[in-house]
Amino acid sequence: MTDPLTSELLTLALEAARRAGTLLRDGRPDDLAVARTKSSPIDVVTEMDIAAEKLITGYLTEHRPDDGFLGEEGASSTGTSGVRWVIDPLDGTVNYLYGLPTWAVSIAAELDGETVVGVVAAPMRGETFRAVLGDGAYLGERRLRCRPAPPLDQALVSTGFNYVHTVRSHQAQVAERLIPRLRDIRRSGSAAIDLCDVAAGRLDGYYERGLSPWDLAAGDLIAREAGARTGGRPGEPPSGDLTVAAGPGVFEPLQTLLEDLGAWHD
Repeated sequence: MTDPLTSELLTLALEAARRAGTLLRDGRPDDLAVARTKSSPIDVVTEMDIAAEKLITGYLTEHRPDDGFLGEEGASSTGTSGVRWVIDPLDGTVNYLYGLPTWAVSIAAELDGETVVGVVAAPMRGETFRAVLGDGAYLGERRLRCRPAPPLDQALVSTGFNYVHTVRSHQAQVAERLIPRLRDIRRSGSAAIDLCDVAAGRLDGYYERGLSPWDLAAGDLIAREAGARTGGRPGEPPSGDLTVAAGPGVFEPLQTLLEDLGAWHD
């Protein structure tokens, strides 16, 4: 059972994600355009990313004014409560820009630096994933478990590609060498959804280089609470160098192979 604080944080995260998801789903303008770019001309932010983050931070601040924030679109404050919200208001922005359905709202709550609550809402799939540290992961009322481990050559694995040309070119070379060693590779365009799909048993594994804390905070907890293992390079936690998530039998061979292929560098 969750304690009163994590119960409160979960309730707030679920409601903030629901509100932001509704805004994004129902408020998307027909003439949606790029508001600005970040790491490259194809790494885009729309006006809806900004509006969703403002909605989330406003709602959470109303209920917990002393908490800190780390958001993809600029929300940043330390707070004084020991709680920090890590927010990706729209994970899968390019999908959203093109009208593709694979995008999500990702909200995690950290307590003294440890992620204790994670919520990922995927409105176009009608799904909301959630997890509390030590209390399991759920899709709606269904408790999630990752898939039983197949041999690596029968594993379905997802990945993503960076928006910086030199990085994505190397990632393509890694994928080219990896594909013959797996059942197949998928690419959804949303790290948060990929991590949740590992939790739900829809993927055997997932890896990506170049993620930021807001990309993986909620999904990483959901995957771990569903029985998956997560990490970065061998012996390291998930990071911008490399994030790997997979069922226990797939994780180590996949991580080792990615290390051998140099998936963590250009």
